[in-house]
Amino acid sequence: MVTIIWLGLCYIFGSLPFGILIAQSFCKVDPRQHGSKNIGATNVARTCGFKYGLAVLILDILKGYLPIMLAFKFSSSAIFISLTALAVIAGHMYSVFLYGKGGKGVATTVGVFLALAPMATVWAIGICLAVIYLTGFVSLGSLALVTSAPVLFLLTANFAYILLTIIIMGMVFWRHEENIHRLLSGDESSWRKNDFDR
Repeated sequence: MVTIIWLGLCYIFGSLPFGILIAQSFCKVDPRQHGSKNIGATNVARTCGFKYGLAVLILDILKGYLPIMLAFKFSSSAIFISLTALAVIAGHMYSVFLYGKGGKGVATTVGVFLALAPMATVWAIGICLAVIYLTGFVSLGSLALVTSAPVLFLLTANFAYILLTIIIMGMVFWRHEENIHRLLSGDESSWRKNDFDR
């Protein structure tokens, strides 16, 4: 029962729409009505400004990081930790405050991964940034991050969470379905062109 309550709280915490809260509070803008209509840091940065997008990015990362660090104080069980991670990310992707809608979960995933395997995550972030720099596509960099995570967790001996990284990879790919179609068709917007990642 305690575990169910904890996971429910993690889901609610993950559901907090920081992108909307910051954009509406400081810019009087609803990111769901502008740009890509996504509530994530990329769209907030483009519709409100870099510093607000950065604030959303940090908060969404902490949304994944803090529950995992707290969960470790309760239990060292990889199953418990993995369920905590999935609850938080699911909350971000399918927020109870947004009637089941939400973000794509990449920043929150980074927070989770940083708490689980800092070194592997730093390498994954490096791969993500390299892909964005070379291609101009934030979505492709995000997909590269979650795709590289299982391999990097394996190489850094974080064996207990490899299955978790694979499940999260599937969740992030699912949320990027439209981006993937646009990438394949050549219609995806490039950050380099200062267009909106639709």
